[in-house]
Amino acid sequence: MSEQPQPRRRRGRPTVQIALTDEERQTLQRWARRRSSSQALALRCRIVLACAEGLSNVEAGKRVGVHAATVGKLRGRFAARRLEGLVDEPRPGAPRTITDEQVEQVITTTLEEAPTDATHWSTRGMARATGMSQTAISRIWRAFGLKPHLDEAWKLSTDPQFIDKVRDVVGLYLNPPDAAVVLCADEKSGIQALDRTAPVLPLLPGVARRRTARARREVGSPGAARQGSPRRAGRAIPKVHGRTGGVNRARASRTGR
Repeated sequence: MSEQPQPRRRRGRPTVQIALTDEERQTLQRWARRRSSSQALALRCRIVLACAEGLSNVEAGKRVGVHAATVGKLRGRFAARRLEGLVDEPRPGAPRTITDEQVEQVITTTLEEAPTDATHWSTRGMARATGMSQTAISRIWRAFGLKPHLDEAWKLSTDPQFIDKVRDVVGLYLNPPDAAVVLCADEKSGIQALDRTAPVLPLLPGVARRRTARARREVGSPGAARQGSPRRAGRAIPKVHGRTGGVNRARASRTGR
């Protein structure tokens, strides 16, 4: 009586079976299809989904295009840690030298305080004020979109005929009349600009400081803002000073002095 041949025993470690819950399957499918997912995470999700169908490591590797050893390693990670096993672990490196409190201090100082010797913060000035390096300040500002040196201007008009006036002025520059001279008169910059016609919008993360392009100017000296002064009453103070420098030089040239 002949003996029946015994089946060959499979060598190697036994394959870990993957059983997914409905929530895990939906999460894996969403991660595999999402455009914002990294390529490595999407590949791991497809490997786990293939293993959950009952495929072996070799068959799953052929389907997704990886080696069977990669499939076996990822199968074990998922069986031990589930979805957390698909995410990259923190890589070794130097520990952080800048704490969250220091980052918060830099952001708060940039947004709420102003330097005593400048109009806005610079990387070197902030580094001296906080005791950090200039490179660290630059990285923090870039990460949060802070640009203290940048000012954006805006201008609004309540004139209902503003568009028609703009077209007339622009058309005069683009196509002036024949034998004509076009003169442009700007605002009197010599008069002190006391303030803007609208409040200055503060600096925010990702948004530069914004201020209107129009300034409120009044005639008078800086000290004329007291009660009862002519500037508060809206009266101009014209005053003409004679220039005697040229006369004195001509007189000196005639006398030889």
